[in-house]
Amino acid sequence: MDRQSSQPTQQTIAVVGLGTMGTGIAEVLARAGREVIGIDISETAARRASASLAAATARSVARERLTEQERADVLARFRTFTDLAAAAEADLVIEVVPESYEVKQQVFRELDAVVRPDTILATGTNALSVTRLAAESQRPERVLGLHFFNPVPAMKLVEVVSCVLTAPTAVESVTELARELGKEPVAVGDRPGFVADGLLFGYLNQAAAMYEAKYASREDIDAAMRLGCGLPMGPLALLDLIGVDTARTVLEAMYASSGDRLHAPAPILGQLAEAGLAGQKSGRGFYTYEAPGSSVIVRDLQTPLDGSLLGAGRPVSSVGVAGSGTMASGIAQVFAQSGFDVVLAARSQEKAEAAKAAIGKSLGRAVSKGRLTQEAADETLGRITPAGSLDAFSEVDLAVEAVAEDLAVKQELFAALDKVCKPGAVLATTTSSLPVIAVARVTSRPQDVIGMHFFNPAPAMKLVEVVRTVLTADDVHATVREICVKVRKHPVDCGDRAGFIVNALLFPYLNNAIKMVEEHYASLDQIDAAMKLGGGYPMGPFELLDVVGLDVSLAIEKVLHKEFRDPGLAPSPLLEHLVAAGCLGRKTGRGFREYARR
Repeated sequence: MDRQSSQPTQQTIAVVGLGTMGTGIAEVLARAGREVIGIDISETAARRASASLAAATARSVARERLTEQERADVLARFRTFTDLAAAAEADLVIEVVPESYEVKQQVFRELDAVVRPDTILATGTNALSVTRLAAESQRPERVLGLHFFNPVPAMKLVEVVSCVLTAPTAVESVTELARELGKEPVAVGDRPGFVADGLLFGYLNQAAAMYEAKYASREDIDAAMRLGCGLPMGPLALLDLIGVDTARTVLEAMYASSGDRLHAPAPILGQLAEAGLAGQKSGRGFYTYEAPGSSVIVRDLQTPLDGSLLGAGRPVSSVGVAGSGTMASGIAQVFAQSGFDVVLAARSQEKAEAAKAAIGKSLGRAVSKGRLTQEAADETLGRITPAGSLDAFSEVDLAVEAVAEDLAVKQELFAALDKVCKPGAVLATTTSSLPVIAVARVTSRPQDVIGMHFFNPAPAMKLVEVVRTVLTADDVHATVREICVKVRKHPVDCGDRAGFIVNALLFPYLNNAIKMVEEHYASLDQIDAAMKLGGGYPMGPFELLDVVGLDVSLAIEKVLHKEFRDPGLAPSPLLEHLVAAGCLGRKTGRGFREYARR
């Protein structure tokens, strides 16, 4: 191989805009052996970028990831300037200036007059039209989008954005660069938000609107999405990290393009931004922080009061669980492991015995993995009494149903519980999408009825959504919150409306992912990769849909659409077609993907 072909394609790279993102990009490039020209009109920003690189490389030396000589080489490759003329020698220019057409267009006009004809110009925008920026450049075929994610050194995803004007050779060049930087490039077309932010910001917007409507506290919204979906951060904390003003700008661009009301920025985003409460960088946003730039949250007037101030709950020593499926047996195991006597009732004694046997297998797996002693497993199983009739619930203090997600089935069961359970017993439904009040009203004691939405698998998942109706008594609410703590779960409070917190935020996001595929904007693999690498999601949306079940997902989306009447929530036709074809996900061997039969 000759010397020229062995050289990196983009050896000298200019980064215009040395804020957090620009500084991170410069660090990754310098560490990868590139000559980096950092440009910012602010000398302070340029000095801060140099200091940041010095501190980051010093930490690497302390952790023995770099030698002192390697650190000196990295620092020598980074030079800063305050004039765009410094970009004249660059093979590639990456601009990450503020999200404004006027600012970015001015940068591109000045770069056109400075750089070589073959220099590639990349915009780091995540909201503005790459096509529009390219069209106003003197060399539109050399303009594309290169969207990194923050923090750049840690995040693997880079979206490579081309438009109808972009030359394929330019795309190939920056894609190869991204790989050489150790990143995972995903090729996408030009639309606001691209893939990752296109899905992420709609979800963040819905969370802001949910908080603004006082449906749930900021702490409960964030905890619900972290614990219920395995996300690294809750949506409101993430908005504070991104910047509330930035989020509003992205959403405004998305709404201008899509006209989808789900992208219309929630008014609270504008109110916070106009008040200068942009999040961590200003010291206050949805939360209050120790100081501007700090990530340490401090108490403020909206911080919830101590749970002990809720009032006293009712005494609970015995629990009835109705159902024989995975959720019912999981919930029964949770209560029994926490010391409660449990009656597990199914349609027949045989089904109840089978459900108890399933719990025994689950406990056996925990023992084999060293998570539980054999003695504790035996004691847990000994606390569970299988029963073939709800009559066995006559003395329980709390009855929890975990039967089919069918309103008529649940109403019939609650009518039976009303006759069987003693006065003062708390009656709880585990519904994930049906109105709790609809099952409460078939009883003579709706004040005793509440929602306790566990997540599957119940023994492992820490979240329980506690759903009060307008008729639920205060001491019933206090009882369930106390019980959640006793069984080592995290309760979050929400009102009785479709989807509660988690599903109301999760399923519109999943639906939007399906629409991206329908519109041929991106593939299943590209979207799943983007959300895992760019958003820190444990699973991509299509992986998750196939696990949850496409029939279950469709049913929840229909309930959300019926409740909120928003056209943007209408289930995707592709999802409906797959369900009609019997392609329900992993359980049938085929959903969005095909799976090997076991």
